[in-house]
Amino acid sequence: MANSTLIQPFMQNLTKYFRDTAAELKQVSWPTQHQAMLYTVLVIVISAVVALFLGAFDFVFSEFIKAVVNRF
Repeated sequence: MANSTLIQPFMQNLTKYFRDTAAELKQVSWPTQHQAMLYTVLVIVISAVVALFLGAFDFVFSEFIKAVVNRF
């Protein structure tokens, strides 16, 4: 008996949560396919540029540290 009194409010809350979530998703302004593709390409390009920048910085910093360590 105790389990059913705990489960029933939980299931009601869970059902309400999913209904509210579905209602919110209907109000979302979704991007067009063109926008989604453009933003995806933009994220990939920016990620590649940042990766190259960080890689170059890491290489230069590593070489500097090697030079300092080998000097002493």
